[in-house]
Amino acid sequence: MGCARRRLAVGMSDVTNPALSVLDLVPVRTGQSSAQAVTASMALARRADELGYRRYWFAEHHNMPAVASTSPPVLIAAAAAQTSRIRVGSGGVMLPNHAPLIVAEQFAALEAIAPGRVDLGLGRAPGSDPVITQLLRRSGTTSEVDQFPQHITDIMALVRADGATIHFTSGGEYGVRATPAATGVPEVWLLGSSDYSAQLAAAYGLPYVFANHFAGEGLERALALYRSQFQSSEQHPHPRTFVTANVVAARTAEEAERRALPQLRQFARLRTNKPMRALETIEEALENPSDPLEQSLIEQNRARSFVGTGEEVAAALRDFAARHEVDEVMLSPASGSYASDPLDASPGRTETLELLAAQLSPVH
Repeated sequence: MGCARRRLAVGMSDVTNPALSVLDLVPVRTGQSSAQAVTASMALARRADELGYRRYWFAEHHNMPAVASTSPPVLIAAAAAQTSRIRVGSGGVMLPNHAPLIVAEQFAALEAIAPGRVDLGLGRAPGSDPVITQLLRRSGTTSEVDQFPQHITDIMALVRADGATIHFTSGGEYGVRATPAATGVPEVWLLGSSDYSAQLAAAYGLPYVFANHFAGEGLERALALYRSQFQSSEQHPHPRTFVTANVVAARTAEEAERRALPQLRQFARLRTNKPMRALETIEEALENPSDPLEQSLIEQNRARSFVGTGEEVAAALRDFAARHEVDEVMLSPASGSYASDPLDASPGRTETLELLAAQLSPVH
């Protein structure tokens, strides 16, 4: 259930505060341009850096009117240039859309821009509909889903200082490096919402993140599989994971519910294959009642979200982190905007981060 409905059961002052991170889809609302949406997200990244959040990741989605995070490497570079401490990365790069060498080169360049601060989160889903997937793969240079494990191995080799070696069947070798003289490498994470991704991360000895912010079920099983099957690697001798969550915090529980509604309606529209549009303002969401099916999906998604006052959400996040035995929670700040809010800022999302930082002290 959402935190406002379960707050009576989570008085856990003895639970260690989890570290906090941010997942940003760069939402675009009614009347807002892509440039204004990106400006708002850069301001949010700077504020997360100031507040002590651990990392700031950008998702990859395509051809969605309400989402401007089409190119994580570009957004990561911009955020890296405007922050000084926080880790920046992808949540994630959808590898079937890209050639492994291109991904390796992009993130090697990012590591040179922000040494020691870059995370490369890799996912197996396309991040869009079948038409866009075909357009992304028209050049013939992108990877196939069934080659996902091999391409992860390729990327990890390519970003190393010594690079990778191609062995020709006819004899001979050819060296390949993502960058000429690497002094550091991005940290690779596997992302997913299925048993497959959890087991693959375990087999490769990689950190793993379950996409709980949009997956309806399977979190407990995926984490159990990952931990029980984990194979130690040189970089990661022990399993390492955190969880994601849709979060809205406001000064009052009533205000948080209003702020949460546009994103909840957007998820419901996606699930019912309704035409996508820019994210509604809060006024639009309140003025246009949902049909019964949409309302049912809104309630389901609301039950999996963390919505309430800063104190309520913080208590629920402590409980959530303790229940899943993680020391970090990545927040997808899902707070909507009023029509009167500045187009180049996101006051609701900023307030969510500020209220939770005050309660959970994210600096670790």
